Amino acid sequence: MISSTIAEIGAELIDFRRDVHAHPELSFQEFGTTDKIVARLEAAGLSPRRLESTGVVCEVGEGPLALGLRADIDALPIDDLIDEDFASTVPGVAHACGHDVHLTGLVGAAIALQRLHESTPGGLGGRVRLIFQPGEEVTPGGALRVISQGVLDDVPEVYALHCDPNVDVGKIGSRIGAITAAGDTVIIRLSGHGGHTSRPHLTEDLVYALGKLATDLPSTLGRLIDPRHAISLVWGEISAGHAANVVPSEGILRGTLRCLDVDGWNQVAEVLPELVERIAGPYGVTVDLDHRRGVPPVVNTEDQVALIESAVRGELGENSVQLTPQSMGGEDFAWYLTHCPGALVRMGTRTPGGKTYDIHQGDLLIDEDSVEIAARIFTATALKVLQRD
Repeated sequence: MISSTIAEIGAELIDFRRDVHAHPELSFQEFGTTDKIVARLEAAGLSPRRLESTGVVCEVGEGPLALGLRADIDALPIDDLIDEDFASTVPGVAHACGHDVHLTGLVGAAIALQRLHESTPGGLGGRVRLIFQPGEEVTPGGALRVISQGVLDDVPEVYALHCDPNVDVGKIGSRIGAITAAGDTVIIRLSGHGGHTSRPHLTEDLVYALGKLATDLPSTLGRLIDPRHAISLVWGEISAGHAANVVPSEGILRGTLRCLDVDGWNQVAEVLPELVERIAGPYGVTVDLDHRRGVPPVVNTEDQVALIESAVRGELGENSVQLTPQSMGGEDFAWYLTHCPGALVRMGTRTPGGKTYDIHQGDLLIDEDSVEIAARIFTATALKVLQRD
């Protein structure tokens, strides 16, 4: 039933996805994308509501609110390198993460669910809330902005997809518990009284202090926090000074801090300020720590993983679900799961036997069969929850 309903609009969904791909928009600038989503949902007889600035929320069905389905809609600041007619027309902006695929899948699910609601005696038997979220690609993510606008009010559980070009189309990767990692930015600025390198004892030797922080801070964190939390602090920039014989008065360290679970993430936030001061303190420098909290891990709840896996197996076959490893990447769907239970799964986008691509790369080429599959997964998940309730 679901597959035939989606197949009826399959060609239209491909066209919709290609249009979105050709006209990508960066985080919180998704005005055209928002307009496209609203227009298609209204054409299906639905009443979408625009969120502040960009993004859309829309409900299908009547009665008690059963679940939320979320897709993100922003693109990345990267050149599109695919050789296709629908390649990005916007220089330096591309849907290189697959958001165009699952936002189209959610549009398809909206159309299918509305048709089923209209054609089924008694309708769907409940309501499904569709969330088209802006700004996933920036820290700490558009999830916080849309949640503050009430998109999760009264939502008992919520589900999402993420494209995975390491998995064949027609399959998903799933996992109970943490499926992504926490991700923060750490910036440390040092300042002090510079001077001549022949008299370091009359200065605050800022470069030496930077070096101690760069080497000692990651290793000391590993001694203070249980290694099973897998804390990883990696520097991407270290900068100070311009001359060999001058002790500089300013310097900076920038890096990323990642962690596999919430407990470790919270512990780092507690110990990091004191530890930075302890390491840099003997050198007399002034320390400015900017620990920019990003997103916690996405922690899938067991019941919701079981439900979406059952929905996928029922729709795509018994062999369509595989265990996926936890990623060190971040995803702001994590914020939804701090409000209600839910699950995010990785949907395969690789052509079987074809090339394996990577996300956040300009040459990412997605098997377009995944567009209909995304719609089927969203629809099947919604119906499974509604039938259970």
